Amino acid sequence: MTMKRGISGRYETVSVGGERVRAFIPAHLPPQPPVEMTGPRQHLLEQAQLSLGRLDSATLLLPEPDIFLYAYVRREAVLSSQIEGTQSSLADLMLFELDEIPGVPFDDVAEVSNYVAALNLGMDRLQAGRPLTNRLLREMHAVLLTSGRGSTRMAGEFRSSQNWIGGTRPGNAHFVPPPPHRVPECMAALERFFHDPEVPYPSVVKAALAHVQFETIHPFLDGNGRMGRLLISFLLHHDGVLSRPLLYLSLYLKQHRSEYYRLLDAERTAGAWAGFLP
Repeated sequence: MTMKRGISGRYETVSVGGERVRAFIPAHLPPQPPVEMTGPRQHLLEQAQLSLGRLDSATLLLPEPDIFLYAYVRREAVLSSQIEGTQSSLADLMLFELDEIPGVPFDDVAEVSNYVAALNLGMDRLQAGRPLTNRLLREMHAVLLTSGRGSTRMAGEFRSSQNWIGGTRPGNAHFVPPPPHRVPECMAALERFFHDPEVPYPSVVKAALAHVQFETIHPFLDGNGRMGRLLISFLLHHDGVLSRPLLYLSLYLKQHRSEYYRLLDAERTAGAWAGFLP
């Protein structure tokens, strides 16, 4: 019998700019009641794990993996940044990295170049034995917003003011994340989830749950989408599923953006976690 699910958190009314708005605070992970991993979903999960194994094996067999990674990481950076509205191409990025050639739109291509640097920083830290923590996420975020349009928006720090998604202000927003004083506790709980040995799900499911939770918390003033997409790959790498963080979903999410946003809303309002799972 399927257990009835409901809202996956609670609302807190806060005052922002003279308006009273309801900010959403997600319940800590893992979900309660637990997500059922039986029947067709279990079969899909097995297929996903097999595919991840093939991806990891293919990487290990490459004669020059660093050359492949160079291009692959930059393609992901371009796609992930395009979701946020940049117009830079892979060619623009390559030219910019050569010697910052004039004529390439600086803000756009700087954002993409920063994404590459943040991703590389995270990979270097994890491969050196650093754990996946909020401190590392903040370090990556500081690099992500080194320059470009978000460089003045608290780079490397969790936000201290209210943000929102959609609309022109919190009062008419599509979604209002937790108030700033709730962000540290939400992110601390998410970090504990990263490392909890009692989590009753395989790493691929854990990565999906963590991604949704991160995007719901929206802990930074800018760069949440890019950081949340990186988190999926970094969790799989940290848990030993991938020897390098090489599962990048930006192209898929860009192609299915409307459905992705719909599923985020469904998780928050109805606890519909299953939409994000294999």
